Amino acid sequence: MTRLGDLERAVMDVLWDTVPGTSDGATVREVAEALDGRELAYTTVMTVLDRLAGKGMVRRQREGRAWRYQAAASREAHIAQLMLDALDLGGSRDAALVRFARSVTGTEAEVLRAALGAEAATPPAERAGAGPLADRVDAPRADRAGQPALADEATDR
Repeated sequence: MTRLGDLERAVMDVLWDTVPGTSDGATVREVAEALDGRELAYTTVMTVLDRLAGKGMVRRQREGRAWRYQAAASREAHIAQLMLDALDLGGSRDAALVRFARSVTGTEAEVLRAALGAEAATPPAERAGAGPLADRVDAPRADRAGQPALADEATDR
């Protein structure tokens, strides 16, 4: 996944914050107005949204002569994907995970323990992804030999 530039991030924040997943999205003009204080040209916002659509970050639907844009995945799914991509940068995934685990607060550690416990207890058929970005985030990870990693192994590391 490509990291977002400052303007792309600001546009995604508008879509994540002001356009709930159940709404029909926002037009370029609505996004531009929500970016008040940035004094951006309409065409600049339109170009950013078009590029985000090309990257698969947003979905768009034609409404008359305009497009309506929605985030393709939640902010949380995007952040989780960035974390997975960071683990893929090389080096030891195990060492990076241990370092990360040691850096979280007690409350965050409890959230991770609960999520790992729920993951281990959920049958694979019930773990279906919720979109193009969520597919990789929700998919079982494979170890270096290409074997699917078991949830139990993650808690042992």
